[in-house]
Amino acid sequence: MTFVFQPFIISLMTPAINLVKKAKIQHRIHEYEHDPGTQAYGEEAVEALGLDANQVFKTLLAKIDDKELVVAIIPVPVQLNLKSIASAAGGKRAKMADIKEAEGVTGYVAGGISPLGQRKKLRTFIDESAFSYDEMFISAGRRGLEISLAPQELVTLLNAKSYSLAA
Repeated sequence: MTFVFQPFIISLMTPAINLVKKAKIQHRIHEYEHDPGTQAYGEEAVEALGLDANQVFKTLLAKIDDKELVVAIIPVPVQLNLKSIASAAGGKRAKMADIKEAEGVTGYVAGGISPLGQRKKLRTFIDESAFSYDEMFISAGRRGLEISLAPQELVTLLNAKSYSLAA
């Protein structure tokens, strides 16, 4: 038996993709060339894939009452309303998580943080606007890689709650 190295297939394996495949969720993978000079990761995905910016969601981590980290999934063009995420999580205050802490707890690098397949399972909140679409796009676990799936499938996989999170 001869093993044939297929770098493209291996490069697409991330914990996020593995989780979706294992759960047998209908999904699509979208790869594009990431520009290492950009820090507007969501906007880059929108432009590279020619998508509606409101259908592409970014994954942010917030710290509730200086204790608990939670995941907020919001459309690329909007800002996270910290009062809303605090309220959704049953807290009083929220602040954005430190990038190093977010990377450490998720196992992903900033700009490639997926809500799926994180090292530690965190409570997750999805902006209610996701349900306006049959398919939403999220990071698949690395820069230049997106996964699309039905919003309800994401809710089920993550045991997530829907909330109005946009500022």
